Amino acid sequence: MKPIGKHSLLGASGEISDFQEILRYLNELILYDNMWDDGNSLGPKEVHNYLTRVMYNRRNKFNPLWNSLVLGGVKNGNKYLGTVSMIGVTFEDNHVATRFGNHLARPILRQEWHENLSFEDGVKLLEKCMRVLLYRDRSAVNKLQIAKITEEGVTIHQPYSLKTYWEISTFENPAQGAIGSW
Repeated sequence: MKPIGKHSLLGASGEISDFQEILRYLNELILYDNMWDDGNSLGPKEVHNYLTRVMYNRRNKFNPLWNSLVLGGVKNGNKYLGTVSMIGVTFEDNHVATRFGNHLARPILRQEWHENLSFEDGVKLLEKCMRVLLYRDRSAVNKLQIAKITEEGVTIHQPYSLKTYWEISTFENPAQGAIGSW
C-alpha cells in the first residue's frame, strides 16, 4: 500500500516490479500537480481515472502491467473506492475486491456491509473475508495490513497474522467421503 498525494491510498496485487513502475508514473503525476501550487490537488477519482488510462494503454500495447489495483480516498467529504484490473477494466463501489476476492469476499461484503459500519467492525468484516479466502487459496499468506483514510490523511497500520484454525477434519483428509474421480 502506498499513499498517493494528499487524498488517496493505493493497494496492489501482482508483479512488484510493475507496481514500482506504476508508482513512478504516479510520482510524476503528483509532482506535476504540485508544481502548479494553486491550492488544488488531485483527488482519488482523478487518480483512479489516470490509473485506468495507464492500465488500458499498456494493455493495448500488448505489454500489460501485471497488477490489480484498488484505490481509495476522501476529498472534500466525498469518499471514493475503485478498482482497476490489469487490462484496464474498472469499477467503483462501496466495497471492492480483486481476482479471487470478487468471487468469495464480495458476497460476504454485500450481505454484511452497511454505511454506518464502525472502523473496528469493518476490520472484523475484512478479517472474516480474508479468512474465507485464505482457507480456499493454497498460495495465500495469512498476513494482513489495514489502512484508514480520512480527511486528515492516511494511516497505515503494521501488518499482522490472521488467526486461523486448521484442525477441521475435512482439512486433514479432504478426499475422505468425496465422490468423483478428481
